[in-house]
Amino acid sequence: MNKNHHFAALIYSMLLLPSAYRGQENKEQHYSLFHPVPESLMREMETDRPDVTESAYTIDAGHFQYETDLLRLTKERSDSKEVSTVLVNHGNLKLGLTGSTAIQIGFETYGVQRERDLSSGSILRTGGFGDINVRIKQNLIGNDHGNFVMAVLPYVKFPTSGYDEESRFEGGLIVPMLYKLPGEWKLGFQVEVDRLKDLDQPAMHTELLQTLTVSHSITKGIDGIAETYYTYDFKAHQLANYINAAVEIDIAKDFKVDAGLNYGIQHQAQKHYFIGASYRH
Repeated sequence: MNKNHHFAALIYSMLLLPSAYRGQENKEQHYSLFHPVPESLMREMETDRPDVTESAYTIDAGHFQYETDLLRLTKERSDSKEVSTVLVNHGNLKLGLTGSTAIQIGFETYGVQRERDLSSGSILRTGGFGDINVRIKQNLIGNDHGNFVMAVLPYVKFPTSGYDEESRFEGGLIVPMLYKLPGEWKLGFQVEVDRLKDLDQPAMHTELLQTLTVSHSITKGIDGIAETYYTYDFKAHQLANYINAAVEIDIAKDFKVDAGLNYGIQHQAQKHYFIGASYRH
């Protein structure tokens, strides 16, 4: 099966997910995109940021949520080149379709990339609109009650980037989970399998990502998040470990801001530094 068939199968599965799990809906089952959940019945606002571990909750039916990296700096190094990227308004627009299904459209409003060849010292700078990705989040359990929450989140990335000339179709499947612990502690997990482009060449590789995150309130309206995760490149047999730290601040009932870093321990692992915001309506 070639790569086009892989992406066709992934898109087909994304379209089938909402109908496959309609039985999971409970108190919101009669609400939809065109029949929104009343404000009094809406769940507490949950975000997919600022940690790598996605939220297993979906946005309420008929409502939208916008989450964005207002500014993100990424640094990455391979054996042949060093790449620095600055993203401005790396957004994720989420729309609740049913009580347990939401669609997400991610985009990079503007990106600037600086690529330095380590052997020649030559530098290439590019800029422009970034890639677009489409994701479907289907909650499987715990959306409205219980201490365990789980969802599936397939995605496809479309290579629309104006700053990364080597951008390619990519895709994967994300499975986020959350345990609510005593004392308002939260323990999150995520397993993810991705089909990604190699950094040094246009070829593709399969990558596994697993996360573990812990969050708790520091003080009223401010949450602290600590996370560790690793990625494994099956093609290069390369393991990369990361430690993350972030804070999320409630500015209003449906508005949050955050800041943090994702720091790759190995010399060639990515380093991320960011500030962001989330708004729900």
